[in-house]
Order: sequence, then structure tokens, then C-alpha cells
Amino acid sequence: MAADTESKLQQVHKHIRAFPDFPKKGIMFRDICPILKDPAALTAVIDLFEDHVRKNHLQVDLIVGLDARGFLFGPLLAQRLDVGFVLVRKKGKLPGNTVTVEYDLEYGKAEAEIQEDAVAPGQTILLIDDLLATGGTLYAACELMKKQQAEVLGCMVVIELKELNGRDKLKPHNVFSLVQY
Repeated sequence: MAADTESKLQQVHKHIRAFPDFPKKGIMFRDICPILKDPAALTAVIDLFEDHVRKNHLQVDLIVGLDARGFLFGPLLAQRLDVGFVLVRKKGKLPGNTVTVEYDLEYGKAEAEIQEDAVAPGQTILLIDDLLATGGTLYAACELMKKQQAEVLGCMVVIELKELNGRDKLKPHNVFSLVQY
């Protein structure tokens, strides 16, 4: 089983492209588009997430995906786990009553929101996104879950940029990442 896991991790890693100086000089952008283009690589990502969840979380009610790339992996994982999927969006993108939280970005502030009835008090959730950098967006999603009185079991990402210490911002929540740079 460990060899199979390592093989899948290698497949994911080889499908991540690096673009230096994007979107600005000094940034090394990690592109997940090749993963999405290759069915075997995408399956490997979902297999690895599913394996992690089944080994570490006995009861999951919902997968909560972050705008927008969490929407790519979250529904596939939710379907595998036979649980629902919920969206955390940028402010103004969801109809109906919403719950909002403001958070800091490197260059200013932003707001994230969830539909008021998307998560019930006491539900157990896992957050999913493509990338953990400084942790601001995932932290905001954790704060939204707190407002909804949901229990955050952990955060899952395809890529973690370790030098930016985003994991520290998310404590006490566990972070599971497939690939670290």
C-alpha cells in the first residue's frame, strides 16, 4: 500500500508546473492545471485525499470547498465519501442569506461567505483547497465554520508552500497536504 501511495504522490508531483515570476516578480507559481488535464493524475489526487479521510476521520458530514479551486477537488471527494459538498465563495457570489467573514490578504482585505443554511451546528466538516500559502483564505473558512457552529476536522490541500508558514495560522486545525515546497 505504501508503494501505491508513493507512486500516486509522484504522479501528482510531476503534474505540477512551476512558473517563475508569476503573477509578479519573485513569486514561483505552482500550476495544478496539468493535474486536471490528466485523468490518472486527478484520480491520484482524489485517491490520496480519500485514503487520508478514511484513515483519519470516522465521521465526516460535509466537504467544504474554497473558491475557486477547492471546487475542483471537493465535489469529487465528497462523492467518493458519499457526503455533501458546500461552497465558500468570495463575497457577493452566493444567493440568499449568507454568513460573511473578513480576512487579510498580502495586499489588502477580502471577504468570504457561505449560505446561512449550508452547514448546520454540530456538523463535522473538512475544508479543501488547492494551495496553502499564508493561510488567510483557509483561516477565513475556519472562522466561517466557527460562526456556523460546525466542527472543523481539518484542512486539506494539494500543495503547501511551507516557507510561508500558513499551517501556523490554522492552528489548532490539522493540515494535510499532498505536496510540499
